[in-house]
This record gives sequence, C-alpha cells and structure tokens, in this order.
Amino acid sequence: MSNIRSLLRPISNKLTASRRSFQSTSVFRNIAVEKDEAATQRAERTLTRFWKRAGIKEDKDGITVVLDHRNLRTPSKHIVKFPPNQRQLALLTAAEWDAQTKNLKAHTLPLTSIIARSVDAFESAHAEDPNLRSAVIDKLMSYFDTDSVCYHEEFPEALTKLQDAHWKPVIDWTEKTYGVTINTTTDIFALTQPEETKTKLRSIVEKMDPLELAAFEKAVMSAKSFLIGFALVKKGISVEQAAQAAHVEMNSQMERWGEVEDSHDVEREYIRQTLGSVAVAVMDKHQG
Repeated sequence: MSNIRSLLRPISNKLTASRRSFQSTSVFRNIAVEKDEAATQRAERTLTRFWKRAGIKEDKDGITVVLDHRNLRTPSKHIVKFPPNQRQLALLTAAEWDAQTKNLKAHTLPLTSIIARSVDAFESAHAEDPNLRSAVIDKLMSYFDTDSVCYHEEFPEALTKLQDAHWKPVIDWTEKTYGVTINTTTDIFALTQPEETKTKLRSIVEKMDPLELAAFEKAVMSAKSFLIGFALVKKGISVEQAAQAAHVEMNSQMERWGEVEDSHDVEREYIRQTLGSVAVAVMDKHQG
C-alpha cells in the first residue's frame, strides 16, 4: 500500500510559494496549488482516485504519464518517463491508471509496478543501492536449481500429461535456442544444473536492461519458475502458455478434486494479468 501512496505523489507536493505576493494572479496560483496538494494528500490517505483522466505528455525529452496535469512518479519519487520509441508502453501505463475505479488496489497496477521497479532499483542513475542489481540476479539464478519445471512426477496420469504438455516445451525451447543442457528428474532429491548452462543463462540475464530485468523478476516470482519467466520475456512462449505452465500442479488438482470457487479462478486471472503485464513491458524486445 505504501508503494501506491508513493506513486500518487505529484510534483505539486514540492511546490511552495517562495514569497507572498499581493498580485491576484499569484493568489489564484497559490490557491490552485493548495487544492492540488489537498487532493493528493487525500488520495494518499484514503487510496481513492483523485484524477479525472490519465494520459501522456510528449516533449523533446521523452514521454511522461500524467494524472490530469500531475506527473506519475515512482515510490522513490522519480518521474515515470519513456523514450519516444516506447510510446505504446506509455499509453498502456496511462490506460492502467485511467482504468482505476474509485478505490485503488495494488494488484490492479501490475505494469506500473514493473516500470517503477526498473527505475528505482535497476537504473544506475536512480538506484540507491548499486549492489541491488547483482543481488537480484543472484536470487533469480538460485531458483534455477529448484525450478519445479525440472522436477517431474510419475503419477497421477493427469499430472504427467500436463507436465509433458506445458513443461517440456519450455525446457526444449531453452535448450534449442541457447544451446544448453537442462537436467530434469523424477526423484525427490535436489537437482543440480550444469555449470555451463548456469553460466550461459546468467550471462544473458546480466545483459538485460533495467525494464527487462524488472519484468523478468516479476515473471519468475509470479510463475514461481526461472525457466517459465525466462521463456516469456525472451518470447519463447506466449502469456497463455506461460500461465498454463505455471499452473500445471494446480490444474492437476482441479482435475482430480474440482475447482475451489474464489480461489482457483482468482489465481488463474491473477497470473494472466501479471504475466500479461510482463509481456507488455518487454514487447519492444527481440528474441535471443
């Protein structure tokens, strides 16, 4: 919730009158600023929508997302700004805010959260901790050895069919595309991936720009799989394929025991919304 509050802080919070003026134009300007500040503070406190329209503002320096006339900012108060070639991404980010209802909810801003993370954590000009990027990559790589996609069950049949249909294509694509070997097992014991494979995949992750890395991190944490997240951001699989792969075990349980209302259906929608935002964030990237 604190992240939403930070995202809602407009530039008007930094504006204060440097001196008192008796000119009418100055008085009216100060009144307008006070109204902006009051509206924004109310939104931060109540998490309710204060803007009428979200859109973009284009100038020679790039494209910014604006809530009415206020610049959208990250939790660390950096202005959300896009280069001209990411105009579509800027429009989709603005649309995400324009679609908000009266009461704001964190899970309804997945694209914004990816963009804010890329700016605050991974852009060298803004990151407060210069070691955070490498620490995040270390953490993401640690998921590779324990990736559920590499741990296959031999029964029940419903589960093995889903594994073959949704996990093996992810493994096959990664091996073929990057010339690596990925170990799988049906044992309960821990699996170790070849060092050559880990080195190769890490070198690819380290070359990701801030936005791609933030999207990859979101994909891995949401799908609970390094390989699914990797294949998605590198366009080896679609959002639907990634969602199906992420839910192999859940879908197997549903086939056996049935669907739990307000649980399985909510999870299905959540993973598609989140992974869809990941795909949008990297839509201008090329495979490889």
